[in-house]
Amino acid sequence: MKTFNSEEELERVFDLGEESILDYADMSTINKPNRTTSQHISLNLSDSTVARLDDFAARYGTTRQNLIRVWLTERMDEEDGPTARHSHATA
Repeated sequence: MKTFNSEEELERVFDLGEESILDYADMSTINKPNRTTSQHISLNLSDSTVARLDDFAARYGTTRQNLIRVWLTERMDEEDGPTARHSHATA
């Protein structure tokens, strides 16, 4: 695990987005939600949309699948409104 020498270094790495800040995180201490079930779905997208998703995923240091999960959850939370925002489990 990499470490930062200062808060400014953390901000620089995060702002530039040239490397994943996950390299600096102790993943063993992250609390993960209990996922008891999941469901597989298929989604047909154009080649250009998949390429854009891959670019965004690389920028954020994550996978295409995780990015889609996060973005869908965020959008559904927005549609639900502020009162329902915290009532759903995160993806």
